[in-house]
Amino acid sequence: MKIGIIGGSGLDDPDIIKDLQSQEWSTAYGETTIKTGRLNSVDVVFVPRHGSNHQFSPTHVNYRANIQAMKDQNVSKIIATNACGSLKAEIERSDFVIPNQFIDFTRHRINTFHDDFSQGMFHEVMADPFDKSLSELLYSVAKEQGFRVHKEKTLITIEGPRFSTRAESKMFIAWGADIINMTVATEAALAKEAAIPYAVIAVSTDYDCWNDEEDMPVWQDILAIFYRNVENVKMILLETIHQLSKQEGDK
Repeated sequence: MKIGIIGGSGLDDPDIIKDLQSQEWSTAYGETTIKTGRLNSVDVVFVPRHGSNHQFSPTHVNYRANIQAMKDQNVSKIIATNACGSLKAEIERSDFVIPNQFIDFTRHRINTFHDDFSQGMFHEVMADPFDKSLSELLYSVAKEQGFRVHKEKTLITIEGPRFSTRAESKMFIAWGADIINMTVATEAALAKEAAIPYAVIAVSTDYDCWNDEEDMPVWQDILAIFYRNVENVKMILLETIHQLSKQEGDK
């Protein structure tokens, strides 16, 4: 068994991985950085979503290279970490959220491996974009560890790097979105095409800007909230991978 981990903002440096080795990985879609090692005696492949130095904006992340590298490495599942904004009062700052649906509001992304239909038509079924069993495991682990966690929520991915206007934020709420971010929908669509089970553990860092009585925090404040939760994210990853290892051993 080999597990893929995609680290988002605030989790670019996987210090919990043992025997860590970093390399540039070439794909048909360009190069990306992968870091391999072991976590709880399980082989893992870590990809820093925004690059080793967080140099890529959400629009310019090479999502295809990242997911293709995971496929090349034969990972059996992908767990992605993510910072998100809350669109619901009940999802508080520092809460964990496991989405089961997304709305894609991006405009400038390549979100498919199929650039043309020269080899035949292809339309991926995307009714359930996140892996149900992996999502449920992440939820149960977070719950057992005593964290506030929400499941079966809808995530909307916006283009970025700017944040929403108040009008947009309220529109997203009207659409039924619960949390907002800038990366997951693109990643999830590609993982689905690559046939790699994919799930997300998101940390709520702010309330976007739908609440007229509250100012939208600056990026540095948002990142500080995520950093305060990094150790909790690591605890969830460690136990989730431990449980996956047990499940594999029971087969």
